Amino acid sequence: MRAIIVIKSGPPDVLSIREVNKPEPGVNEVLVKVHAATVTRGDVILRKIPRLILLPAGLIFGFKAQKIPGVEFAGIVETKGEKVTGFKKGDEVFGTTTGLSYGANAEYVCVPEKSNLGVIAQKPANLAFEEACAVPVGGMTALYILRKGNISAGNKVLIYGASGSVGSYGIQLANYFGAEVTAVCSTTSMEMVKSLGADKIIDYTRENFLDNNEKYDIIFDAVGKISLSKSKNLLKRNGKFLTVKKPTKETIENLIFLKKLIEEKKLRPVIDKRFPLDQVPEAHRYVENGHKKGNVVISVVAGEM
Repeated sequence: MRAIIVIKSGPPDVLSIREVNKPEPGVNEVLVKVHAATVTRGDVILRKIPRLILLPAGLIFGFKAQKIPGVEFAGIVETKGEKVTGFKKGDEVFGTTTGLSYGANAEYVCVPEKSNLGVIAQKPANLAFEEACAVPVGGMTALYILRKGNISAGNKVLIYGASGSVGSYGIQLANYFGAEVTAVCSTTSMEMVKSLGADKIIDYTRENFLDNNEKYDIIFDAVGKISLSKSKNLLKRNGKFLTVKKPTKETIENLIFLKKLIEEKKLRPVIDKRFPLDQVPEAHRYVENGHKKGNVVISVVAGEM
């Protein structure tokens, strides 16, 4: 099969496409023919970190250095291990490879049916593969963090980095929970965040969000670029500062919850750009520039773009 291989840590040029052996599923694993995957900020960070400073288990920030990168996928079950009961050949699925040794920037990937590493669920029926692959990481991250902050109806929530993957899901989920959302983004992203349901928008290229007179129940740093010390004056008494810098958790239950919202048309992915599999290095360069809106998708099966 064709796959993107990480030769060593460094710039996007350390990524190359090669022919490698097709994986075989273990007794508890599902073999997925990948139709679409993504390149995330996490992929870029891991690519750049020298392997020598990774923890002994290869873990950092909850991720594992992967020989094949890519932590999100959508595709079709090709075969399964003998102990797998929840999936069958031909099922359309989506999920993550977080914590696994091999990622989804490849034509096939093996994912355990039930595990603390990687999650998999039936794909939302109303999404194409290239849309579904962009849901799991950003969606589950935003959901986990907002729930951790005990978001509730009537809360005033400020989301910094509202146009990114986590931020775009954060806006929609905060709306779902009944909160009033103020989105902080650039001029070019204002229409997009408005379409996702932001009640108020602060253009950080024209004003400092710290200068506004609002007080918030929750400040959600969706890109890891601000701090509690600098923004605490905007918090109400007992208000909470939430950030993607804190560890999060991926669960099948949360992925299924997102699937339900998508099928009810209460949540949708934002796709910025699409690249074919052999252009993953270019996709990394684009993500690395820090201005992507929503998600960057990799088309693995010809014709998916």
